[in-house]
Amino acid sequence: MADDRFDAVIVGGGHNGLVAAGYLARAGLRVVVLERLDHVGGAAVSAQAFPGVAARLSRYSYLVSLLPPRITNDLGAHVRLARRRYSSYTPHPADGGRTGLLVGPGGDFDAIGAGADAAGFDAFYRRCRAVTQPLWPTLLEPLRTRSQARAHVLAGGDPDADAGWQSMLQQPIGKAIADAVTDDVVRGVMATDALIGTFARTDADSLVQNVCFLYHLLGQGTGEWDVPIGGMGAVSGALADAARAQGAEICTGAEVYAVDPGGSVHYRCDGEQRVAHGRFVLSNVTPTVLAGLLDESPPQSAPGSQVKVNLMLRRLPRLRDDAVTPEQAFGGTFHVNESLPQLDSAYDTALAGEIAAPLPCEIYCHSLSDPSILSEELRRAGAQTLTVFGLHTPHGIAAADPEAARTALTDAILASLNSVLAEPIQDVLLTDAHGRPCIETKTTADLEATLNMTAGHIFHGGLHWPFAEDDDPLDTPARRWGVATEHDRILLCGSGSRRGGAVSGVGGHNAAMAVLESG
Repeated sequence: MADDRFDAVIVGGGHNGLVAAGYLARAGLRVVVLERLDHVGGAAVSAQAFPGVAARLSRYSYLVSLLPPRITNDLGAHVRLARRRYSSYTPHPADGGRTGLLVGPGGDFDAIGAGADAAGFDAFYRRCRAVTQPLWPTLLEPLRTRSQARAHVLAGGDPDADAGWQSMLQQPIGKAIADAVTDDVVRGVMATDALIGTFARTDADSLVQNVCFLYHLLGQGTGEWDVPIGGMGAVSGALADAARAQGAEICTGAEVYAVDPGGSVHYRCDGEQRVAHGRFVLSNVTPTVLAGLLDESPPQSAPGSQVKVNLMLRRLPRLRDDAVTPEQAFGGTFHVNESLPQLDSAYDTALAGEIAAPLPCEIYCHSLSDPSILSEELRRAGAQTLTVFGLHTPHGIAAADPEAARTALTDAILASLNSVLAEPIQDVLLTDAHGRPCIETKTTADLEATLNMTAGHIFHGGLHWPFAEDDDPLDTPARRWGVATEHDRILLCGSGSRRGGAVSGVGGHNAAMAVLESG
């Protein structure tokens, strides 16, 4: 049995673990990353999903919003991002998509009879930016308390700051949206940011949907979501290269099966049992998985609630709305059956254990912004990728019978798309080398089985406000940085940390800062 000693042992080679490794190695510490799979990146990976189709799709995570440029600059990671030209397009569900709302250049709220809401829409997001712009830099700083965070937001003197704080952090976001605009389609466009990966109604008193909404708008202070050039795997690859360049060791095929609070990490690699001893152990797995490694009772963890479908198309589908081109419609986020009543109705249906019909979903086309993920042959032929997220599909639906659920959810996604398109999406699908349509569906059950994400929750069990509550103890470096566990030598460094979630690197950065502050 091999036995090695390190300053830090990082369990899990997702992007946050790679960020932590890069910072700690840069500081001169001896660091090892132990990754169960044969590659790093976790959910931030690219793959050729369809045999014989030369396209590398971002298989799980898909866009970058929360990754601070400071992290990639500090580590020397060469990450390239592209800005989408349009914000969104939403076919009107009431007329089957014969009209629609384009948000971006040339867009007009009058297209769906909602011209009176344009000013309220803009004012709502102006209030949101009055909160997100001052909060954004704080993600890479020690935690503020709720009172300190609010004082920091108000200190800038923005006249919209107080109203923005009230809307985003003190009342259900559904109410704030309903107060801002009157059209249910416009309301739905605004509300979806509160629901991706989060199972809740927009008017829930728990405000879990508000936390999700805040994180979707927090990136760069503006909420811009960018396309990773080369696919999501290029982001993880750049972070891994940077960590290695700083001197970190990365060991793939290393299955951790036990962690001791004293810093010993037991794992299997190449058929051999090994132990790595660390002054600190950084956990880039879910808090529930970490509890299992420690042989402790698992914490409460919310289930995941989304389904992701990857499609390869011969071309973009035709629309029923003649006022926009497919390139405009798919150039941002394409919302399908996501009016506010449809969103809340889908939640109620899912709560009863059923799949909503139509299923609210939204689409993103990577290849319009970044055709580099396609071979030259596919680019010349006009092929495109589509990534579709279905909302309100909680883990209980997917876990009961994974194969049947995958089929049912795929059918629901395709039916929802077809309800607003001028031709069935099936008619423009590419086929793979075996003649099968290029459709890949990833449910919460798949995320749990493949990536060890507890109950398929993409945020490792739920997001937290990006600040501490006023009575939270902040008396240790780990607590001040939002990465503490019950054990002094074990820190969270992934999406389960206080400011984890999405592709951000923030959890990894903050865990590394806590280690360095601890000496």
